[in-house]
Amino acid sequence: MIPINRQLGDFLVKSILFINCNMTRNILAKIEKAGLIGRGGAEYPTAKKWREVKQAPGKIKYVVCNASEGEIGLFKDLYILKNYPGQVVRGIVLALDYLGAKDGYINLNKGYYKKIGVKLSRVIDSYNRQGYNIKFFIEDPSYIGGEETALLNAIEGKRVEPRLKPPYPSRVGLFGCPTLINNVETFYDIARVNEGTFDNKRFYAISGKIKKGGVYHLPADWSLEKVLKETGNYPAFDFFVQAGGSASGLVLNKEQVKTQKMIGAGGLEVYDKKTNPKTLLLRWFNFYQIESCGKCTPCRLGTFQLRYLLEKKTQVPWDQIFGLLAVTEETSFCALGRSISAPIRSYYTNVLKKRSR
Repeated sequence: MIPINRQLGDFLVKSILFINCNMTRNILAKIEKAGLIGRGGAEYPTAKKWREVKQAPGKIKYVVCNASEGEIGLFKDLYILKNYPGQVVRGIVLALDYLGAKDGYINLNKGYYKKIGVKLSRVIDSYNRQGYNIKFFIEDPSYIGGEETALLNAIEGKRVEPRLKPPYPSRVGLFGCPTLINNVETFYDIARVNEGTFDNKRFYAISGKIKKGGVYHLPADWSLEKVLKETGNYPAFDFFVQAGGSASGLVLNKEQVKTQKMIGAGGLEVYDKKTNPKTLLLRWFNFYQIESCGKCTPCRLGTFQLRYLLEKKTQVPWDQIFGLLAVTEETSFCALGRSISAPIRSYYTNVLKKRSR
């Protein structure tokens, strides 16, 4: 006959396992119902990614919070970590519980760590005392460091460059194990979904030639025009914007912002329509050349040639630029090289070509 204390112990263990199992199932259902998508730029469905990692074979699984944010004009992750560290870490813990894992990483660039490292450490330590193992990975700020497989290489101590996909990190990620990688804002949203306070808002990092730049938490379905007006940032002059990223984002004219909603990573940069095209293009080309990891020839030489070509010419040589862009977007190994064409082509079509009519 089993002693009563042992029976009680077994009952408690089974009850806890049952409760945890239901909680992990419930969080996925909540995420799916909320329609969460990644806020790091790719906008991949969050529930789908979580399910893929859960179903991937392997006893050891990892969770990574990507706070690299190495693109010029993006700074919402710092704002979220500074103001809502508890909810971000809670989102990470919910992911660990769902996967039955203990090991997590928060990837922070050095500048962010200096500003919020102490505050964030206190939150992390409170969970680690409960049996979790969440650690910082501190990196030099870089655009390529935000690419998920390049980030995994960095954590493993390898050269910071993207891996060939597939396999995707959801199956073969950190140290060869299934790995869930989400953005800071995504983990924040997950915590709010779990609390029942999620209301389909997103963070907008607004900058450029405006009066009230900063980070705003506003409805995700607002037009960019409404965002600018409601934040007191709608220009009195003729303007255009770059939305999503600040180097990789789409460029939209004044008319297009009336209907366009925010996309990508949440950056919204405002420019005067009188901005010198060569100055703006050099800003983008300088960024891409510096941030190229050098892994593939189209991106490494293409970014160099774009910058060199522009510096040597008095006028912008559009035909030559478009020729180089066709090569980088078709043959680059990763999204960095392929994304160069989006801002340039949209700027030319939506702003310059429209202006010349």
